[in-house]
Amino acid sequence: MKPVPVAVALGSNLGVRHRALETAVGRLQEVFSDLRVSSFHDTAPVGVGPQPRFLNAAAIGLTRLGPRALLDWLLATELAAGRERPGLGAPRTIDLDLILYGDAVVDEPGLTLPHPRFRGRAFVLEPLSEIAPDWRDPVSGLTVAELLGRLGL
Repeated sequence: MKPVPVAVALGSNLGVRHRALETAVGRLQEVFSDLRVSSFHDTAPVGVGPQPRFLNAAAIGLTRLGPRALLDWLLATELAAGRERPGLGAPRTIDLDLILYGDAVVDEPGLTLPHPRFRGRAFVLEPLSEIAPDWRDPVSGLTVAELLGRLGL
């Protein structure tokens, strides 16, 4: 399989957040070549009720894994890092969201690409715009920078 460009959002709001993101980046190097990572952004929790602040980042790279295999790998990596899922929006040691997989548009059980909510999330778009401002969303046709600009930040 030819390598495909992929974007992943990283987040943590439990434990030593910085270390959790650095560990996740190290793990991403196992399945990505040409890995690039944004700076880390300290952000308030959005849409999850009162919780500790998040540390967020974005990573892009090339992978030979298919979208489902990559999603499964990301979920297994979260689990190995101590991620628990007691309920939707619960605090997390690490969160690895598959945001973009090339120009793929997928809507199947358990896998939607691009990520269905990334267009309205500054905590995803700000770090992603540092490393891939010209990446075009295959659904809206807008670049990451244009999507961020639409948020009015």
